[in-house]
Amino acid sequence: MTRGIKAVSASPPVSLITEGVRLTRLMTDDGVAIEAVYAPFQPYGAGSGTGTDPGPAIVVAHGFTGALERPALRRAAAALGRHAAVVTFSFRGHGRSAGRSTVGDREVLDLATAVRWARRLGHRRIATVGFSMGGSVVLRHAALYGAGALGGKTGTAAPGALEAKAGAGAREAAHTDAAVAVSAAARWYYRGTAPMRRVHWAITRPAGRLVSRYGLRTRIDSRGWDPEPLSPVAAAPLIAPTPLLIVHGDQDPYFPLDHPRTLVDAADPSSTELWIEPGFGHAENAAGPALLGRIAAWATAHV
Repeated sequence: MTRGIKAVSASPPVSLITEGVRLTRLMTDDGVAIEAVYAPFQPYGAGSGTGTDPGPAIVVAHGFTGALERPALRRAAAALGRHAAVVTFSFRGHGRSAGRSTVGDREVLDLATAVRWARRLGHRRIATVGFSMGGSVVLRHAALYGAGALGGKTGTAAPGALEAKAGAGAREAAHTDAAVAVSAAARWYYRGTAPMRRVHWAITRPAGRLVSRYGLRTRIDSRGWDPEPLSPVAAAPLIAPTPLLIVHGDQDPYFPLDHPRTLVDAADPSSTELWIEPGFGHAENAAGPALLGRIAAWATAHV
């Protein structure tokens, strides 16, 4: 357990928490328990009472094989936390969360549950920030739960089985006010780089899943997708009017620059920005405090 975090019961998480940093287990709409941590923004955290605006919150979605306790995610959360309250969590199949990873499909339910928890904690303005696989999840979540979907935007794709897991009220509580996708793929099944070929080996081969389980503490669902989920590039045009920021490094070893450019080309230009970062590599492992600070400043300014 991370030092200084107070463990609490997962049901109900809000009524049992105390001031300060809080660790809990949340239940997703399909019944998977995920571990989550809330860190209040310090100027608001201690002593914020009923009727006091706790300010914006950033909900952070980590990359594949990441987890709540991983140093890279904790560093990212600390940097983002200088601008807002932060919720971090481990996706299903990662770290101490239950279930098995579906590599970007049902993880949308995990993110929706974390956003809903932030709203129960009093935050009315919420941004989601995702890295790599988490960036793809942020895009899909913003399309399926965002202002466009909730408002019945023309052309919005039905989320199918995901939508059936939550009623209209629960989906409203899980929506994001701004979305940031960092180092995200535009399309599924990409194998154009050596790192992504290794990722696909880990996902699709029994030996790879064994290595992931015991070496990386990541448990992968062997059944694959059925049906294939909405892809990030298909989700991109459905996100507006929710503000969207795409961040990508020109030194990303996993996804070349055609991925962010494809996403931006598909998205609504009136509500979408693209940052191509010189020298930046991939996801939370490579993101430094300066970049994370700029992301947090953008996120809090757009909620």
